[in-house]
Amino acid sequence: MLERYSRQILFDGIGEAGQRRLLDARAVIIGCGALGTAQAEALARAGVRHLRIVDRDFVEASNLQRQTMFTESDAMERLPKAVACVNHLALINSEVEAEAEVADVNHSNIERIIEGCDVCLDGTDNFSTRYLINDACVKHQINWIYGAAVGSYGVTMTVRPHTSPCLRCIFEEAPPAASAPTCDTAGVIMPIISVVAAVQVTEALKLLTGQLEKLHGSLMQFDVWNNEWRRIKLDAPSPECKTCGLGIFETLEAEAVDFATALCGRDAVQVSPSRATRVDLPLLAERLRASGEVQLNAYLLRLRAGRYELTIFQDARAIIRGTDDVPTARSLYAKYVGN
Repeated sequence: MLERYSRQILFDGIGEAGQRRLLDARAVIIGCGALGTAQAEALARAGVRHLRIVDRDFVEASNLQRQTMFTESDAMERLPKAVACVNHLALINSEVEAEAEVADVNHSNIERIIEGCDVCLDGTDNFSTRYLINDACVKHQINWIYGAAVGSYGVTMTVRPHTSPCLRCIFEEAPPAASAPTCDTAGVIMPIISVVAAVQVTEALKLLTGQLEKLHGSLMQFDVWNNEWRRIKLDAPSPECKTCGLGIFETLEAEAVDFATALCGRDAVQVSPSRATRVDLPLLAERLRASGEVQLNAYLLRLRAGRYELTIFQDARAIIRGTDDVPTARSLYAKYVGN
């Protein structure tokens, strides 16, 4: 069995003992888009025995430019991303026990999703889910690896609960809705996906093989187009941090989640942000023009993207027509508004 991993075993950082640990390890990947598919393939090829793949979306043609696990047939069949990923992992490494969970990650299921795993990797596209991951992993003492990429810029950080700062230590609050670009408004190129996912997977291998002294211990930022690389060294966890300092896990409470409600008889869902904010509608309109037909007035913005229509108000509330499915509406909201 170890012959398959012979070149990895020759690497001093892993060796035979480390490989045996990988063969007994459990990892969960939340979000199976560009970062998530790269993470899943690398961990499967490395021999991480148990992989749990979680995603709420399905494969579309626009994914194929950067989401390396998927094929044109996956997009034509509109397969759930988690299912398509697990299907391909079975062809890459039949010894890996990969399970797909097609789910909208929220306060009601996040603790079950991470249960029994040794490490959690972030492949999501929004801060709301990242704070859920952070709260759940800190609460249950599970290491997790934050990562994000948009345009040519990427960032990653490894969180070891109560040993290193958590996400809320560094970013006390999520950026307001529509204040930051997303892949669907600013685009993304494949090289930054490869860089961020490579660092995340390397950190996961260090954690799973017990090479804790090799962790980078920093917030790492990359811009592959502008040739910028920055490493910000992290201090100890903040005793004032709401999550890891005070033990308050507010996103795990039902009343803390975004409000999303299907509008009866209208084939539409209303999604509202979890905290009050105001959107610069003209600025958002400029970002969205490449994504579809945009109409703007003093009170709201309307985006027609494929078969969906999003009406976005100044208070960051959105009515999404073309679906009565709440997870689909949340996905579209994260894609175009950003949180």
